[in-house]
Amino acid sequence: MNVSIEMIPSYKIAYIRRTGSYGSENVQIMEQLKSWAREKNLFNEDSIILGIVRDNPQFTEPENCRYDTCFVVSDEFKADDESINFGKIMGGTYCVFKISHTADGVQKAWLEIFSELGKRNYEFDGRRLIMERYAMQMIKQHHCEICVPIL
Repeated sequence: MNVSIEMIPSYKIAYIRRTGSYGSENVQIMEQLKSWAREKNLFNEDSIILGIVRDNPQFTEPENCRYDTCFVVSDEFKADDESINFGKIMGGTYCVFKISHTADGVQKAWLEIFSELGKRNYEFDGRRLIMERYAMQMIKQHHCEICVPIL
């Protein structure tokens, strides 16, 4: 697993939230968000999509787990669509795990990231959200990233 430390800026996001078991259903809302971004002429080679897991399935019943699919928009972007939510992601220092963009690769990484943090003496910052980051250039190389906030 390729690991680096990165200062990620705060992002303004457009997002769709899905509640239910994590898995392939999240792909459907990702496609829905990409369609919205294309309709608004926002989707391009520099686009960044974030997946945010809001609940730990070890402590939250699967039917209550929340997953946000987010599209990074400019601070100047004006919200005029009630079908999409808007918000902000707090930036800061993140431990970034570059992984294979496959269901197995993502699942394996989620099982290993916290032990990897411990091996590297990094402390998880629970005040900020863990993000799956899907940058278009990286997806073309069949990779994505899990960005874990650290102190």
